[in-house]
Amino acid sequence: MMPTLMLCCTLFGAGAGEPQPVVVYTALDRGFSEPILEAFERTTGIDVRVVYDAEATKTIGLVNRIRAEKNRPRCDVFWNNEIVNTIRLKQEGLLQPCNPPEAANYPKQFKDPAGYWYGFAARARVLIVNTKLVTLGTEPQSIFDLTHARWKNKVGIAKPLFGTTASHVACLFASLGQKRAAKWLADLKANEVNVMSGNRSCAQAVGRGELHCGLTDTDDAMLEIAAGSPVKIVYLDTGPDQIGTLFIPNTLSVVKDCPNPEGAEKLIDYLLSVEVETKLSEGPSAQIPLNTKFTGQARVKTPRQIKPMTVDFAEAARRFKQAAKFIEEHFLN
Repeated sequence: MMPTLMLCCTLFGAGAGEPQPVVVYTALDRGFSEPILEAFERTTGIDVRVVYDAEATKTIGLVNRIRAEKNRPRCDVFWNNEIVNTIRLKQEGLLQPCNPPEAANYPKQFKDPAGYWYGFAARARVLIVNTKLVTLGTEPQSIFDLTHARWKNKVGIAKPLFGTTASHVACLFASLGQKRAAKWLADLKANEVNVMSGNRSCAQAVGRGELHCGLTDTDDAMLEIAAGSPVKIVYLDTGPDQIGTLFIPNTLSVVKDCPNPEGAEKLIDYLLSVEVETKLSEGPSAQIPLNTKFTGQARVKTPRQIKPMTVDFAEAARRFKQAAKFIEEHFLN
């Protein structure tokens, strides 16, 4: 498998009689996505050419690349590790529908009704807590607890312009409204929240004891647990009068006018299989299966076990620029 599209000028071509390669842009960490894509290659004989994201820009870098290539698309499948920016691409007319058979096994809330995107292998936005620094039973139980003076300069958050953290903020703008969401961000800043380069670095800082706790995703938290760090996961806002824990699926979509739409649909159908979701669930990323045929035991909490946050993802996509503008002008400035 080629690691990047920029290494070979013949990347998009195929020899006579060879299946046309499928070009994938993926924001899911390479360590998690590469084995799955390699298995697709072995199973189908179809070559997969991949562009991975950069940790600093995460999804946004790939989204902007798709935008820049709109007059000559190079990407066939966009495998995003979140949903909001996928919907933004749909709203901008940069995706085209497909109808993979496996999509029938997914709940309607995790797929576009017109077939422009499909959600699978979710993660939850959680708090990772250092158990040596935080006494059992005193952990924050809500995102709003993080603004209390007790946690001043003790909490971390990834830079909220990229990846799932940016999506989380956009979802808060959609669900809480701009005024309440902006106040939460302003209160976090006043409480001297530590802005980290990414969710992984945030989780690692908690594991090392540099921070008491931090907002991150379940996959990064599970890696710290697997590494033996003194940490635990807290699912936030699960009480009856609270907003619920946000679950963010990976998403799959076909880029409009892509070179290989047939191969793209085959790959998406493969990725939506219960076998792939099971592998992602059992692997180090501990993804949360959404395929209704999954009968195993997820390693982290699922939307069926705790209160999920109710959010209109399309509205969150529309609010994304508004949220980013506030972050740049008031939260990071």
